[in-house]
Amino acid sequence: MGPLNGVTIVEIGSIGPGPFCGMMLSDLGANVVRVERPDPQPYPELLHRGRASIAVDLKHPEAAGVVLRLVERADGLIEGFRPGVAERLGIGPDACLDRNPRLVYGRMTGFGQEGPLASVAGHDIDYIALSGALYPIGLAGGPPVVPLNLLGDFGGGGMLLAVGMLAGLLEAARSGRGQVVDAAMVDGSALLTTFVHSMLSAGLWSRRRGDNLLDGGAPFYGVYETSDGNYMAVGALEPKFFTELLDRLGLDTDAVPNQYDRSQWPRMRELFRRTFATRTRAEWTAIFDTADACVAPVLSLEEAPAHPHNRARRTFVEVEGIVQPAPAPRFGRTPVDTPGPVSKPGQDTEEVLESFGFRSEEIAALRAAHVVFC
Repeated sequence: MGPLNGVTIVEIGSIGPGPFCGMMLSDLGANVVRVERPDPQPYPELLHRGRASIAVDLKHPEAAGVVLRLVERADGLIEGFRPGVAERLGIGPDACLDRNPRLVYGRMTGFGQEGPLASVAGHDIDYIALSGALYPIGLAGGPPVVPLNLLGDFGGGGMLLAVGMLAGLLEAARSGRGQVVDAAMVDGSALLTTFVHSMLSAGLWSRRRGDNLLDGGAPFYGVYETSDGNYMAVGALEPKFFTELLDRLGLDTDAVPNQYDRSQWPRMRELFRRTFATRTRAEWTAIFDTADACVAPVLSLEEAPAHPHNRARRTFVEVEGIVQPAPAPRFGRTPVDTPGPVSKPGQDTEEVLESFGFRSEEIAALRAAHVVFC
């Protein structure tokens, strides 16, 4: 099921953004085969859900031959090595495209395939620091605040590679020729700041954190604590939503400063702070329920799946007892089923190799030589 049904992707095992890309492609119906080390996972890695797993020692001299056999029948491959590593292992773009000229070869890195930092180690925080995405995030007068690893690893990394793979697959279907997709987290996280750059160029964005319309600087776009220590999120940017916000808060519009008078924002923020502190989150949620005021309760990771809207849309699903986000987006004609379970490393080695044309005696020889593990 899913719009990518019939597409085969070889995923060379990695961590973070690479598996996220593989998960997205698998969620959308692709047959994704994960090539990974036989090491046991300490916990169910949800990013590995829904795909077959074969265990291969990529450092073994015969391992490249196994991967290239898979590539011959695949539409795409994704890997997350530092530049040059895949080539040294014998499974770089030239070797793979020589076997399969239609292959779309996706490369997930932090700094990209070239440039002064291409081979330097880093993590999400380093890539978003260099791209400028980290600097604007934080409270007024404070340092930058780390936004989990969502901007670099996932939004600017794995999702960027997934988009690149889809574009490459579409083009290959027309031209009959594959190509390399170079997805770098520094590029992707920079891309995510395009809107902020447009405001900056128009003189509508201050370099000071917590001083702008969308970074918590505006009192009508921020988070307020409730009487029970929880929080409500307010995003009443437009005047009609702001008016509804005041009405639901029980505030006299004549007593509230002009919405866009920045000199009055501190007074407005204090007024909102005191008001939200008078009721619990549940009480405010009931007051703002279905109101066009752009106000929502701030839910924890555990609470979000139980919200009525999320339940109605099945935004979260349960697979083998583990609650997790459902595949997205939705498709009308080729619906995406609930994702498959998380496989253990190597649990599908024999079955996958057979489906790719390996004979039983070949598999036995590879297992005996410790190239693959079943």
